[in-house]
Amino acid sequence: MNEVLVLYYSRHGATEKMANFITRGVESIEGVQARIRTVPEVSEVCESVADSIPESGAPYVSLDDLQECHALALGSPTRFGNMAAPLKYFLEKTSAHWLSGTLVDKPAGVFTSTSSMHGGQEATLLSMMIPLLHHGMIICGLPYSESDLLTTQSGGTPYGASHVAGSDNSNAISDEEKRLCIALGKRLANMVAS
Repeated sequence: MNEVLVLYYSRHGATEKMANFITRGVESIEGVQARIRTVPEVSEVCESVADSIPESGAPYVSLDDLQECHALALGSPTRFGNMAAPLKYFLEKTSAHWLSGTLVDKPAGVFTSTSSMHGGQEATLLSMMIPLLHHGMIICGLPYSESDLLTTQSGGTPYGASHVAGSDNSNAISDEEKRLCIALGKRLANMVAS
């Protein structure tokens, strides 16, 4: 069974919800399953040591998860046009995979959530692609054949799925955003389907 690793960091839950819709898309393709993982917080004072299993949500990612996946969906809330520190911190520990070429030629897609329409969605998605390109991954976006890209009044870009959560993080994921998340999952799964 081919696996798509759906790896995300979520502070207020929106990015986690997007990961679940991407998973739905992945698992709608026969012969492909999703492996959902997250990353722990990073302490501002010193490296914090979290339990190996979080109290709720997806398990924490391991470097083995990257090696074992056939494709990757990477998600983060936007932090000033960039991915959140906990996700970046994890990616910075993947030098051994870079040296060995573990991720070369594996498909990858990205997704993000912002508090405002112009909160840096596309900049974040592009910045998330940079380490994936260094790993030799094949970037998979959303084509305009996904008609929701033409009609969405909230999130959704050709660079990847996105969501506008609102300044208080209370906006539900719109129907267009849901369909675009599912489409990204399907696209990644189709690229690795047996």
